[in-house]
Amino acid sequence: MMMGRIDLRRPLALAAAALVLAGCAQQPTLYTWEDFPRHQYDTLVHAGVGPQEQIRAMEAQAEKARGAGQALPPGFRAHLGMLQLDAGNVDRARELWTSEKTVFPESAPYMDRLLSRLNGPAKPAAAPAVPATPGKPA
Repeated sequence: MMMGRIDLRRPLALAAAALVLAGCAQQPTLYTWEDFPRHQYDTLVHAGVGPQEQIRAMEAQAEKARGAGQALPPGFRAHLGMLQLDAGNVDRARELWTSEKTVFPESAPYMDRLLSRLNGPAKPAAAPAVPATPGKPA
């Protein structure tokens, strides 16, 4: 047995265990998902939950996220816009889809398609009016 030699096995084992446990710690999520996946599922399978109920629940989730300074997940505004459209709130749907496109630029092609359908087909330009000549019928 040597004098002055320190056994490092136990402190190293404790440090390794601490690192492993720290790696398993709950990491904060990037977005606040809450019940959003459930709302999507309910809509897709027509689970008997009407758009107004989902709108209220999703608006409450959005308000809670704003209050906590958390971000809404991708697709949240798009889905809420679809619900608003189902409920007849065209302007609110347009606002939400534009917001989704701004926050998540990768959604622009899909949001642009929805917005173009919302605005309807392009109307042909009207022919310019010909002014009537005085004394002659138009």
